[in-house]
Amino acid sequence: GFFQSYAVEVDLKDASNATCLYAKWMMRFLIKYETNSSDYKNATLNLSSSVTHNGSVCGSDTEAALLAVQFGEGHSWSINFTKNNETYQGDFITFTYNTNDTAVFPDAKRKGPITIVVKDTMRPVQLNNIFVCHNTDLFEAENVTQIFWNVTVQAFVKNGTISKKESRCRADTPTSAPTVPPTIANVTTASTTTLSPAPTAAPKPVENPDTGNYSLKSGNKTCLLATVGLQLNVSQDKPLLININPKTTSVDGVCGNTTAVLKLNDGNSTLIGF
Repeated sequence: GFFQSYAVEVDLKDASNATCLYAKWMMRFLIKYETNSSDYKNATLNLSSSVTHNGSVCGSDTEAALLAVQFGEGHSWSINFTKNNETYQGDFITFTYNTNDTAVFPDAKRKGPITIVVKDTMRPVQLNNIFVCHNTDLFEAENVTQIFWNVTVQAFVKNGTISKKESRCRADTPTSAPTVPPTIANVTTASTTTLSPAPTAAPKPVENPDTGNYSLKSGNKTCLLATVGLQLNVSQDKPLLININPKTTSVDGVCGNTTAVLKLNDGNSTLIGF
């Protein structure tokens, strides 16, 4: 089944009680961590129903805006926004997860908060425009995959009024439907290509997917080998079939003493983890 995540909504006010920064979005984190037995496990960290936004900053012509949220047992996430005379954009994303949260990270070898910082790839947005991206976007760094969808954000809001002018992400069109968020075990996000209307029953069969040879190495030795043809059948709102093309799919992962993780990325926003 698909795991649901809570939506976060932050309406930050300035000293005059006018909105200066607004955001509403959904996100999830897939984290690979080492256990006391020196193997690796995969954890999924979802937002809780209770989220705070302490430390968020409105920003100004000389100061960056900051959207910061805290959730769960010592986890936090933030993004800062900078602007010039005509546009604003996300700068850096900072994510801290706490492996002392034993419900999410049982038997973790490293204890305490771990922080990673990634560069945001958000394109500049015109001032007084609201940025919208329904489709899934993700960032991978240091054994963490950050996944976002249904994102709406406007920094440096003028006169306390959220703009009705939208600036869409590359993956979105005004008529596209949100992609399906990933599952806990097999990380799958649908391609963002706009499709012709799908039938309400089962999707039409397509040709068999090409067989790919995917391997991982530990030093000079191959530790995992998979020869497989992959077809994804996503059926939540509208049925969708996706064939994974081995020629455009990159391989990543890790081999532990008792566990191996294989990640396939087809370059079209589809990420599959075994």
